[in-house]
Amino acid sequence: MIPGVEPQSMAARLRERFAMDGTELTETTARELVAAQLGYSDWTTCAEAAASSSDPVTIPILRTFPGDEARRFYVNFLGFTVDWEHRFEEGAPLYQQVSREGCVLHLSEHHGDATPGSAVRIAIADVRRLQRALFDSPVYPLRIGLSRQPWGDDLTVPDPFGNRITFHTPRSAS
Repeated sequence: MIPGVEPQSMAARLRERFAMDGTELTETTARELVAAQLGYSDWTTCAEAAASSSDPVTIPILRTFPGDEARRFYVNFLGFTVDWEHRFEEGAPLYQQVSREGCVLHLSEHHGDATPGSAVRIAIADVRRLQRALFDSPVYPLRIGLSRQPWGDDLTVPDPFGNRITFHTPRSAS
């Protein structure tokens, strides 16, 4: 099981995406599709692997500010998916989980959870492909260059809240 991947959340998001296009996907079908995509023979095997996973998972918390800018940046621009959102009550600060390709981040509007200006490194398979996708995005006019390091290629993207997200592909995989 990939650390941080929640198959049940993935199945729910898959159903939501299909519903947006007017296609109904049963919960069973969505679960089986997720299991197959994660390399399991069926949902039961996938769910058991997720439940028995003892790998430690680190989930960074990044400070964001109230409003729609976090969703615009992390979802519409960087391609993360919102897994869940939480507010203690209406009008309270938003705390949410987003994920992309096995990476999970928590975004918090709560002032005590994190400090604006934090930095996070995320290992991905192909940082050059991500750079091309960001160049083609109409959401933000950022032209961010790759930084070639002895250990691999880095693409550091500043978010609207002062945080720096560095996507990294190790030299052996680039």
